[in-house]
Amino acid sequence: QVQLVESGGGLVQAGGSLRLSCLTSGRTFSSYAMGWFRQAPGKEREFVARFSSKNGRSTYYADSVKGRFTISRDNAKNTVYLQMNSLKPEDTAIYYCNARLASTDFWGQGTQVTVSS
Repeated sequence: QVQLVESGGGLVQAGGSLRLSCLTSGRTFSSYAMGWFRQAPGKEREFVARFSSKNGRSTYYADSVKGRFTISRDNAKNTVYLQMNSLKPEDTAIYYCNARLASTDFWGQGTQVTVSS
């Protein structure tokens, strides 16, 4: 079992930046394929960014955030980050941290990001 705690959300104007953090419990953090998802009001949860489950280093991004968001991790701190730049109103959503091990997914409680126009 792993527990994920997100932080760093908030209200920002369009064009601004935020950095989300996800602190993960447990001693096998480096074994997890970490990622970020988001869910906007009235919409399904969607993929944002993640590390490869094969090597833990390659990164993948949704087309909508490519070039603006950057996922990174600090294994020593059991933390994964999402740096979000050039934010747009359509980025408004609850952002969820995800840890995947084999076929099992673990989720955080989410952190709200609101981008005003």
